[in-house]
Amino acid sequence: MKLLVTGGAGFIGSAVVRHFAGQSSVDVVNVDALTYAGNLDSLSAVVQAPNYTFIKADICDRDFIARVFREHRPDAVMHLAAESHVDRSIDGSADFVRTNVQGTHTLLDVVRAYWSELDAPQKKSFRFHHVSTDEVYGELGDEGAFTEETPYAPNSPYAATKASSDHLVRAWHRTYGLPTIVSNCSNNYGPFQFPEKLIPLTILNALEGRPLPVYGRGENVRDWLYVGDHVAALDLILREGEIGDTYNIGGGAEMKNIDVVRTICALMDELSPKPRPHAELITFVADRPGHDFRYAINAGKINASLGWRPRETFVSGLRETVVWYLANRHWWERIRSGVYRGERLGVAAS
Repeated sequence: MKLLVTGGAGFIGSAVVRHFAGQSSVDVVNVDALTYAGNLDSLSAVVQAPNYTFIKADICDRDFIARVFREHRPDAVMHLAAESHVDRSIDGSADFVRTNVQGTHTLLDVVRAYWSELDAPQKKSFRFHHVSTDEVYGELGDEGAFTEETPYAPNSPYAATKASSDHLVRAWHRTYGLPTIVSNCSNNYGPFQFPEKLIPLTILNALEGRPLPVYGRGENVRDWLYVGDHVAALDLILREGEIGDTYNIGGGAEMKNIDVVRTICALMDELSPKPRPHAELITFVADRPGHDFRYAINAGKINASLGWRPRETFVSGLRETVVWYLANRHWWERIRSGVYRGERLGVAAS
């Protein structure tokens, strides 16, 4: 199989590329624009692999993307290219509309033209897998969980653009017959995550003795999914998922944000001790505008139909993550010294 991955230099995308490039039966073509969160250092383990190709390209560039398809002739596409940080979408939504909506539209049109010219067996086996988020569903109260039938109710500019891209993918399947699949995941964490997100930001700030910012009182709840478990689910969905269907992927690990930060502090006390407990660095800051209270995924469908379940608990996955950041200073020091220094994002002007 030849698999084209968009956004393969990002956090989840690079994990996808490393996973598939480790399979001799798969040729991986990674298409990434290398915006601020794209990092080729995350792919150093596969850069010399004979079944791996990197192409720097913007998915909004229709002519260039069409040429990539003509030259590389993929059997499947896994679409992960997206602007993904809620706080950045609050500060500036235009990039999110361009990449997540216009980029997905451009990619779908290119893929449809390519797919329509394949011979019958290739058309039948082709897959377009769109990777999305649980944030398209909005927020939950104290109880319940998102299912594949939950109505969309996005509350941030980021979530709205991902919801838009999901709807485009659905429409291209229903209108044109393009063989698409959509997956919506809960909050990912793990090695190689850009340090603007809660878990890596907390780890690195704790290591440097800097304040650990917690929005509001830290009562917001997220369902945490280890990135390796997510990638295993994506592999299953790509190969065995039903065309036109949607699959929710969740880690079954709901945690309040404050409890996530406290757990990281306890791990840092153990693995990188300082004279004073790391929890003393916790600093409550003004909440994010429109901050969704709670997300939780009901992963019963993928559990039952494809036999997927996460291997990592939150405790085991978080320990692996902390150990990785402590051992891979060279990876994140470049980011902290230039692209992102840990500053607060997502403070909307009134």
